[in-house]
Amino acid sequence: MKFRKAERADVREIVRMLADDEWGSKRERYEDPLPEAYYEAFAEMEAQGGNQIVLAVEEDAIIGCLQLVIIPGLGRLGMRRAIIEAVRVDRVYRGRGIGQALMREAIDIARSEKCQLVQLTTDKSRSDAHRFYHRLGFEASHEGMKLFL
Repeated sequence: MKFRKAERADVREIVRMLADDEWGSKRERYEDPLPEAYYEAFAEMEAQGGNQIVLAVEEDAIIGCLQLVIIPGLGRLGMRRAIIEAVRVDRVYRGRGIGQALMREAIDIARSEKCQLVQLTTDKSRSDAHRFYHRLGFEASHEGMKLFL
């Protein structure tokens, strides 16, 4: 297994994984053709800098992904932080340590970017995901909130 940064040609496979779970199937539109909004969002991410999708790849197959965003800030003496979003492993490959390896890769990238904190959110109902993140050393330190616009 190797890790690499996603490219535009990978967007379809990424959306397939995002849509392939209980929550994603209600939020995503994995169809043919794929809605152009996904490609537009990917182009925005690439232009932004410090915002990437990290892929786990075996042979030529994309088997996992996550979004990693590096955020410079003024708080905590100008601390840089990383945010991890949209962690997915292809259902065929789950239970093989791919998610853990993918998360460790993201944490290593965050370290190389001089981040002092990695944070993420996970739905309150995803108890398996909570156990997974706890095993990686994450602590449930804050209450998350969202405002949909």
